[in-house]
Amino acid sequence: MNTMAQIATSPLPAVLAISGSDSSGGAGMQADLKTMLACGVFGMSAITALTAQNTTGVRSIQDTKPDILADQINMVFEDIPPVAVKIGMVSATDLIDVIAERLTFHHATNIVLDPVMVATFRCQAHQ
Repeated sequence: MNTMAQIATSPLPAVLAISGSDSSGGAGMQADLKTMLACGVFGMSAITALTAQNTTGVRSIQDTKPDILADQINMVFEDIPPVAVKIGMVSATDLIDVIAERLTFHHATNIVLDPVMVATFRCQAHQ
């Protein structure tokens, strides 16, 4: 079992994914973390929304509260600053503002924006 000290000294570069959670595991944060591991980087996460979905559609989306999202981002940068940040689904304007402010504050670099505006099953992903 890895301890936090082992993770903090990992030879893998750390990357922060900021995106929604997909309960079916096929997209969102779950897919981001799988892809990061396959590419040889240590994936960390800040969840923007919880979704109830599967391969046939999305039943519901619950946005993360802005202060919780800010805390997630801060905690990552305060402990293991990422060498890159990947931004996926952000479903509310106030969350976009929090992400921009926190990444600017922490002087984030190597930012990849991969927005999800409408899911493949025609669910609106942004309010």
